[in-house]
Amino acid sequence: MLVPSVKSLIFDLGGVILDLSVDHTLTSFADLSKMSRQKVEELYVQSTGFLEYEKGLIDDRAFRDFVRKTFSISAEDAAIDDCWNAMLRGIPAVKLELLLRLQNEFQVFLLSNTNAIHLHHINEIILPQERHSMPLDSYFHKAYYSHRMGKRKPDAEIFEQVLEENNLLPEQTLFLDDYAVNIEGARSLGIKTIHVTSPNLILDYFHA
Repeated sequence: MLVPSVKSLIFDLGGVILDLSVDHTLTSFADLSKMSRQKVEELYVQSTGFLEYEKGLIDDRAFRDFVRKTFSISAEDAAIDDCWNAMLRGIPAVKLELLLRLQNEFQVFLLSNTNAIHLHHINEIILPQERHSMPLDSYFHKAYYSHRMGKRKPDAEIFEQVLEENNLLPEQTLFLDDYAVNIEGARSLGIKTIHVTSPNLILDYFHA
């Protein structure tokens, strides 16, 4: 049940609004590189380049070169992007409609650990497929992306920036994310939280 004192909502993207399957990307890279699925997953978890890309520390070109080196491939940019975007499975229209409705009741924000290739794919491919021509930013009063901020969740500084720039009080702010570590990061600052453990949780919670 929504706490009456809540005036602002901060949503994560993947696993909360966007249907996400990292497994699809790992399988795609395994197919492209001819490496085992297990080896690809090990490299994905251990290689710092993926996190650096989320923080905007490397650009698209450097990221693709990092992928080529990591998986020992010589693929074209498009093939790498296809594998990388394979985890993005779509955004249900009912969730987009929910976000627009919530804007009438709350300040609604997006705070996503993401990257330029994913954001382009969402705006140019996924949203038009859902017959929604508006860019992702339009569904929020303000959208925050890690690669543009130079910060990523769960670090306190990324939450502090959102709070400070919008004059939000932590105790009047609700953060929804599917990663427990991100929930803990927000909670440590006094932000109210909901750990999203199923794709339709936000629909049930807000009675969409």
